[in-house]
Amino acid sequence: MISYILAILENQILHHSARTLAASILLVPIVYVVANEYVRYAARIAKFRGPPGLPLIGNIADIRVNAAEKYRQWAETYGDVYQIQLGNIPVIVVNSADAARKIFGQNSQALSSRPVFYTFHKVLSNTAGTTIGTSPFSDSLKRRRKGAASALNKPSVATYIDHLDVETKDFVREGLLQGQAGKIGVDPMPMIQRLSLSLALTLNWGTRLTSSDDAMFHEITEVEEEISRFRSTTGNLQDYIPLLRLNPFSFGSKKAREMRDRRDVYLTKLNRDLEDRMAKGTHKPCIQANVIMDKEANLNKEELTSISLTMLSGGLDTVTTLVAWSIALLAQRTDVQEKAIEAIRELYREDQPLCDAEDDQKCAYVVALVRECLRYYTVLRLALPRASVKLITYNNIPIPSGTTIFLNAWACNMDPTVHRDPAVFRPERWLETPDAPLFTYGLGYRMCAGSLLANRELYLVFLRMISAFEIVKGSDVDVDPVRGSADPTSLVTMPKRYEVVFRPRNEALLSEALGEAVEKRE
Repeated sequence: MISYILAILENQILHHSARTLAASILLVPIVYVVANEYVRYAARIAKFRGPPGLPLIGNIADIRVNAAEKYRQWAETYGDVYQIQLGNIPVIVVNSADAARKIFGQNSQALSSRPVFYTFHKVLSNTAGTTIGTSPFSDSLKRRRKGAASALNKPSVATYIDHLDVETKDFVREGLLQGQAGKIGVDPMPMIQRLSLSLALTLNWGTRLTSSDDAMFHEITEVEEEISRFRSTTGNLQDYIPLLRLNPFSFGSKKAREMRDRRDVYLTKLNRDLEDRMAKGTHKPCIQANVIMDKEANLNKEELTSISLTMLSGGLDTVTTLVAWSIALLAQRTDVQEKAIEAIRELYREDQPLCDAEDDQKCAYVVALVRECLRYYTVLRLALPRASVKLITYNNIPIPSGTTIFLNAWACNMDPTVHRDPAVFRPERWLETPDAPLFTYGLGYRMCAGSLLANRELYLVFLRMISAFEIVKGSDVDVDPVRGSADPTSLVTMPKRYEVVFRPRNEALLSEALGEAVEKRE
């Protein structure tokens, strides 16, 4: 029988080559899709429900836009923990506070790694390496985390107050000058980016940006914004469909290589400038210099760069995004501003518009306001993915080693079992239940190491901004965290651009305080 079939095939190939070619063109893709569907089905994790997907791409088409919100909606049908498939890769998605505590809180070490994505890890990051947050688990990661932890713990953060003081005062000064003392509306985004970037550069390399007109400001913010898109878990099809990597004209790979090369240029300049200052003995204390001089840290050049990238991307992602959303919201919520300024005036007189940089979060309402902004505008709606390094279980269902697991921080922060009115922006909830969980910085071993610094910086920004200005809406912008997203496909969800008026509460006193700050610095 087999010999008979082979004889027929041979006859077809020899005497009907055109027909054979046409049939092959049709059959090969069909056979590939059918075979791939078998592989995709076999890869699913047993006993976990989940939404059906399309051939080849799985659920990617469903979650290209506002992925975290879509995952939250699916939880209503498939439960708090379910599986999706990105291409052939099964992914466990965690969508509630209770499930997050059980999976991430109780299996911290088992979930200590990150999955490797082709575009970000093998194309974009193959020269300068990855940040601490995006690196798979290794001995090198442990050394880097130890170095970063020592630079970001509470005693270390206390030594950065002078830097926070300078940058937040300059932020207020820019609001006063660019807005012509409340006469015109301004787009606050360049101010916010300069604040975040300058602080990151000061802390890590001992150098700062005094203006958003600086060429390096534009280069770094543009490149880092593009790189953030490549960190998206849904934006790069070739991460999940290996066949697409064979395309020599891939726009994604080309763009990733371009951003990699441009980033290498400014990283090299920042490192060399610091090395020159260290050789001359003119450098200022900073994280990079401290780690270089710490012989016990034993970090190589790539590991030092990884820490630098972590400080750079972390500051731009967290502070920029959170402050941008918050200013837009405050401009529309005069009631929140009124409560905040009333609480601030209980600690600081009107003739102290800049407040005290050493204030370690004494104003309870401003602390609550920061936490509510962090909850409502979850910066990384979908926390950076984890990869399990050994088998774990959830409700007695095994999750194999090597499984990719997503923490839907947005869904956890909007969990109605934790917050009775999660869709409402209400800072008072953190005064009522100060110990309620906040998932914005992640959970477990790989949670954000810079949360203490970020909280201290955000507190001082909010404290001084609200003390100095009444924030008035200058243009219409949707402040809903889902509808108002400028790019719903991005890993970091930014608002659309807008304008506000920074109206001084007392122009004369504010100008005097800022002038004294400049004289003192000089």
